[in-house]
Parts: sequence; structure tokens; C-alpha cells
Amino acid sequence: MKIEKQSKKGLKTTLNILVNKSDIKKKMDQRLIELQSEIVLKGFRQGKVPPELIKKQFGKAIYGEVIDKILKESSAKAIQDAKIKVAGQPKIDLKTFGEGKDLNYELQIETFPKIILKDLKSFKTVNYEIKIDKNTIDKQLNEMSKRNKNFIDRKPEEKAKKNDLVIFDYSATVEGKKFEGSDGKNIQLEIGRELFLKGFDDQLVGLKQKDEKTIKSKLPPNFPKKELANKPAEFKCKIMNVKKPSETKIDNDFAKKMGAKNLEDLKKLLETQIINQYSQSLNAITKKNILDQLETSHNISLPDGLINNELMSMTQNLNKEDKEKHLENNKKIASSRIKLGLILSEYGEKNKLQISDDEVKNEIQKQVSMSPGQEKIIADYYKKNLNAVQSLKGMLFEDKILNFIKSKIQLTTKSINTAEAEKIIKDFNSAQQGLKIKQKTKKISKK
Repeated sequence: MKIEKQSKKGLKTTLNILVNKSDIKKKMDQRLIELQSEIVLKGFRQGKVPPELIKKQFGKAIYGEVIDKILKESSAKAIQDAKIKVAGQPKIDLKTFGEGKDLNYELQIETFPKIILKDLKSFKTVNYEIKIDKNTIDKQLNEMSKRNKNFIDRKPEEKAKKNDLVIFDYSATVEGKKFEGSDGKNIQLEIGRELFLKGFDDQLVGLKQKDEKTIKSKLPPNFPKKELANKPAEFKCKIMNVKKPSETKIDNDFAKKMGAKNLEDLKKLLETQIINQYSQSLNAITKKNILDQLETSHNISLPDGLINNELMSMTQNLNKEDKEKHLENNKKIASSRIKLGLILSEYGEKNKLQISDDEVKNEIQKQVSMSPGQEKIIADYYKKNLNAVQSLKGMLFEDKILNFIKSKIQLTTKSINTAEAEKIIKDFNSAQQGLKIKQKTKKISKK
């Protein structure tokens, strides 16, 4: 086999490969001998069919199979010998081929770019730490107590007021006729929350235990029986009991009802929950800042094939019109993803960062433990879906690289309270939205 580098333009390399006809004949003869044990022809015992007869009957198909195998093996060897890092699937352009002829073809390869990594000490960003004060915890506890009210019975002669809990039975009709689901027993409704039907709550105000009243309201637009949606209905209600809200004491008993060991434990759980809630958004801002610096500081050529593949993956569920409409913007996003992926991979490779099978297993176990009742579903999903496991491994690898980068850059830790956190998140989201609008305006002005 002869290999010549025919041309190199940017990331595209073309190799000219020649496979001698005598080598092809050897492979062909070898395959014919292999097929002797597989092919059965009338008049011959299995394994005794002459190779010449096999060739006469199946020659074209066998030649195609042999050539296909030669192309795979020779192109892989050519890439290996040339020490080329291939980005995407190489293209084969056949020049001459056919039985009794040399095989000559061009192998068009797109390579990964050479990346000269920047010194990480030149990058700066802020890592935010959330400090939760007592007032924030107390506010959350008060909100919890409001959502988990205690109610005590009103006296039989006392009338229902806003925020009371009314327990009632009803029998409903539409145009004087009963319908499926038209009866309800021991329905509990907190007046003012509007959780039943619009305007229903207000008509319960002033009623007391054992009162009966016909309440008029409209069935909702999403009512299961479509023919009854938005229809006026009459509900004959009988009040079984009226309860008024009582002060909910925020104490150890309340904490236990909320699933904590005691009040102190509940406060710690709330603190962790609030920190996690803000940290997720703030960490995303820090990550975006790092990625932006990495992208702008590295000037590299990108393989067209990788960009096109990413673009196809991004837009596979879009219709033709939307694909064309957003092509320019989606291509920028695809290019940015590929560029950052290559840069991060290079940092990972240079610093010998890897993800072990144990790390993947631990992450799956973490996801399982965080989803009570769905443990088997999650475990089976990863067991049966190797692509999902690879995707998870890729995510863990990216996180490991970013944590490594954060450990090397100029990282300033800033303690902030929840109000400051909300402002940072709001400003960031506004800036991102403004950038989208600016890009849209640019597109319009080009037209």
C-alpha cells in the first residue's frame, strides 16, 4: 500500500492511497476459501464447492465486500501512520477500482486544531458564597406555617369568614341534569384560595354548620367532559362544618410535622435549601464567566464537520422554516459549543484528568437516592441506555475540568446575602436578554 499526502489546507488534509491489485487478489482468494465452508450449491457437498464456481456466481458481491474491508483497513492504517487526529468521519473519493485493477482513492480528512492553551493564572472570576441571616430563615418559617395552617371548629352558630375552612357535601347539575362527578362528599375548601371554581369561595362566606345553599358557578374550560366545559352549573351544598384558622406555633412539634427532628434541625434544612437554591444560579453565572474568558482568549480554527454535526443535533426537531430562519444564530451557538468543548478537552488531556467508572456509579447512586419511589426507574434507565451513561460521564468530565480551572485561576470569594444574590441573578438575566435582543436587531438591520 502506498500513501501520499496530496494536500493540506487549514484543518483539511487529503491523502492519496494506492492498494496494489496483487494485494486485492490475495484478499479475494482468501475470502473465497473462507466462503467454501459457508456456501451450499446443488451437486456439491458442503465445503467442497470450488472457489472458481463461487466466484462465478457471487463474484460481484464478494468483490464489493472485499473492497469495503480494504477501504476500512487501509484508511485506518493511513491515518495511524500519518499520526492524524481525525475530527469527524473521513470522506473517500474512489479514483480507480475494479477486478484486476489497482485500487486508488483519496481520503479527505478533517483534523482537530492545534490548541495552545492560555495560562490559567490570567483569568479572573468571582465565586459567591451565600450567607443566610436569621430574618430570612424566620420569613421562610412563617411562610411554611401559613401553608400548613391548623384549623379549629367554629361554634355551630358562627358564620364562615374569609380564610376559614368549610367542609361540605354537594350535588351539582347542568341545565337541571346530573353528570359524571356531579356529587362530592366532605369537600374541604379554604375560603379565599380559589382552588375549586372561580367565584365559588365567596358564596360560602356567611354560611354556618347545617346550612344549605345552591351555589352557581361555571365549570372550568378544561373540564374532562368537553361538552360541559364553561357551562353554568348549580351546586346544592350542605355545610357539614366550619373551621377557623388557629395560630400555628413554630416549635419542635411543628418541625416534626415538617419532617425534621426538631426546630433547630428544620432551620438548618431551610438554610441548606435556600443556599442550594441561590448557589445553582450563581454557580452558573461563575461558570459562564469562565467559559466566556476561555472562548475569547483562544483563537482556533474549527472543523466544519463538527460544527455541522452539532447544528444538526441542535435543530433536528425544528421544521424547515425555523431552521432557515435561525440558521445564523444557531451556527454561532454550535461553533461556540464546539470551540469550548475542544478547549476544555485539551485542558483535561494536558492535565491528565479522567472520570472513573466508580465516579459514574456514584453519580447514578446520588440521583437514585434523591428520587424516592423512582429508584428502580432511574437505575434501569442507565442500565439500558449506554448513551445516557456516556452523556453523564461527559457532564462529570466537564465539571471536573471546570473545578480544576477554578483551582488555578484568580478566584475571588465574595460573601453575599439573599438580596444581593437576587440582584446579581436579575442583572445577569437582564444582560443575557439584552444580548438576545441586540442580536435580533442586528439581523433585522442587515435586511
